[in-house]
Amino acid sequence: MQIKTGRQLILATKPFAKEIVWKSWLFSISTLAILTAFFAGIYFLENSLLRIACSLAAGLTMVRMFVIYHDHQHHTILNRSMPAKVLFTLYGIFILAPTSIWKRSHDYHHNHNCKLFSASIGSYPIMTKQRFLQSSKAEQRSYLAIRHPLTIFFGYITMFIFGMCVRSFMSAPKRHWDSMIALIVHFTASVLIFVYLGWFTWLLAAVVPFMLAFMIGAYLFYAQHNFPGATFREKDDWCYEEAAISSSSYMVMNPFWKWVTANIGYHHIHHMNSKIPFYRLPETMASLPELQKAKTTSLNPWDIVACFRLKVWDPNANALVGLK
Repeated sequence: MQIKTGRQLILATKPFAKEIVWKSWLFSISTLAILTAFFAGIYFLENSLLRIACSLAAGLTMVRMFVIYHDHQHHTILNRSMPAKVLFTLYGIFILAPTSIWKRSHDYHHNHNCKLFSASIGSYPIMTKQRFLQSSKAEQRSYLAIRHPLTIFFGYITMFIFGMCVRSFMSAPKRHWDSMIALIVHFTASVLIFVYLGWFTWLLAAVVPFMLAFMIGAYLFYAQHNFPGATFREKDDWCYEEAAISSSSYMVMNPFWKWVTANIGYHHIHHMNSKIPFYRLPETMASLPELQKAKTTSLNPWDIVACFRLKVWDPNANALVGLK
């Protein structure tokens, strides 16, 4: 059997880059219905423990719905449907990742994934070891702060409120007016919940789900391209196909986390061909042996620690390394 590489491998994934429309609608509507039910539980259930459970479950379901939204923004699912466009535009505002900034930054990320010395738009910045050592103390602190676990833990504030909305609107108000709309809607709803429904409902409905969803999302952004074995290349040596296989992880997950993350753990396949719907990624991997040799990470605590230890790219070792 001939081993497919490069362009051949991309072409081999094309048969899977066709959505099944009824499945796209089924997963979109069912996920939205589940999310709505969990938020309804926060507001209407009387038992505090059940309300807390609904709050945590809402945060996890927000992650799944975000990945489905992400597929729509890639024009992978329901691209020609006006109802879907309205639905996902509203979800982008709700999730503090409005369409104008999300699509622009994420498309850039796909076209420059793990490329050294490019703008860190839609991804975490990466310095070579030499460049880091030659940087000023202030530049080093800023760089390490962006990649710090606390920055990812508070992704709700750092990545979405500030990064997606505040910074995008301030940089180009006319282009990213929907970022300001997202902020106004989010904080208006938050204040109204606090004033009329009390601090506990506000905590469960307006804080916990967003904190949890954005923490998971921010970590997925990080670990999918900052893991032991990931490779980075300078512009002249960079290749789209190689970046998908060598610089994007296959995050091994159990069925529960695969559902929560809508199969985004098959990230190497997603970067190989972003037109493959999330529900066809497992099928694609099962059909192409070349994709089964991916570099892996997981959500196990030791793998999370291993990813966070990586700070800079060392060209001599051809690896991400820590500072010590």
